[in-house]
Amino acid sequence: MEILFNIRLDNGAKYKAKANDNLALKSGDWVIIKRDHYTDYGQIVQHYGEFKSEKPADDCPRIQRKATMHDKGKAHENEMRAKSSLRTTEKIVEKLNLPMKLLNSHYSFDGKLVTIQFTSEGRVDFRELVKELSQTLNTRIELRQIGVRDETAIYGGLGVCGRELCCSSYIREFQSINVKMAKDQDLSLTPSTISGACGRLKCCLKYEHKGYLDLEKKMPRRGEYCECAEGCGKIIDRNLLTQKVTVHLETGSNVVCDREDVKIARNNRKNNSSGKGEQDKTYAIEPELDSQAAKLLED
Repeated sequence: MEILFNIRLDNGAKYKAKANDNLALKSGDWVIIKRDHYTDYGQIVQHYGEFKSEKPADDCPRIQRKATMHDKGKAHENEMRAKSSLRTTEKIVEKLNLPMKLLNSHYSFDGKLVTIQFTSEGRVDFRELVKELSQTLNTRIELRQIGVRDETAIYGGLGVCGRELCCSSYIREFQSINVKMAKDQDLSLTPSTISGACGRLKCCLKYEHKGYLDLEKKMPRRGEYCECAEGCGKIIDRNLLTQKVTVHLETGSNVVCDREDVKIARNNRKNNSSGKGEQDKTYAIEPELDSQAAKLLED
C-alpha cells in the first residue's frame, strides 16, 4: 500500500509525495524524494493517508527512503551553495534592473536544479537572467514567482489572535476570499481590521464563513423595528456569536437583548415618525469604505 505525505523543502515550498507503507515514515522525518529528472531532500510535515490515483500512470513524486546522516551533511552543503547562488542572482538582477524581489534559493539534493523564488507586482521578463545564471552556476535554473500569501507562509509569524499564522501552520492551498465574507460576519470593513500579515484579506474569513452564515439565519437584521420587554424600538447592532441584539428604544435609550426575547414587527416602517431617515443614515454601513477595502485587500 502507498501512503501520501506533504513535503516541505528548506525554502518553504511544499508538495505532495507518495511512499510505500513499509518505510514506516512519520511527520518530522527527513526523506529523499525522486522528482522527474532529479532527487530532492525534504521533511514530512503532514500525513494524508492512503494514496489513491485515478490515472494509470501517476507522476506524483515518490519518497525513496529516509535520509541518513551522510544525506543530511550533503543537504547542509547544498544550503550553503543556495545562499551563494542567491547572492549571485541578486547582483545580476541589479545589473539588469529587473523589478523583482528575490526570496530564497534551493538546490535539489543531486545539484541538478536550482529553484529561485521571487515576488513581483507584475510579469517579469527574466529570459536574460536565466541565461546568465545558467552560465554562471552551470546547472539548470528554475525561477518561480509566488504571491504575497505564499511569501508570508514561508516566513511565518503570529496573527492578531496570538497563534501561528494559518498559512504557515495548516493551510496548504489558498482559496478565494472576498469582502462579502467580512460583511456576512458583521465585521468592520476597515483594511486594518480584516487584513492579515500579508496585507490581503485574512484567511480565517473563509474558514469561519460557513459557521457565521448558520448563525445569521435566525438573527434579525439592523434597521428592523421590534418589540422587547422594555418597549418598542429599532435594532441598531447585533452580535452573531453571542446571539444578542442592541435595540434603540423609542424613549431614546439602548438595551441589549437575547435574540429570543425580541419580536420583529410584521410591518416594519422604513422611516421613524420623529426624524425621518435620520436613524437609517446613522447606522448604515458606509459604501465607500466597502469599496476601499475591496480595492486594497482582495486578490
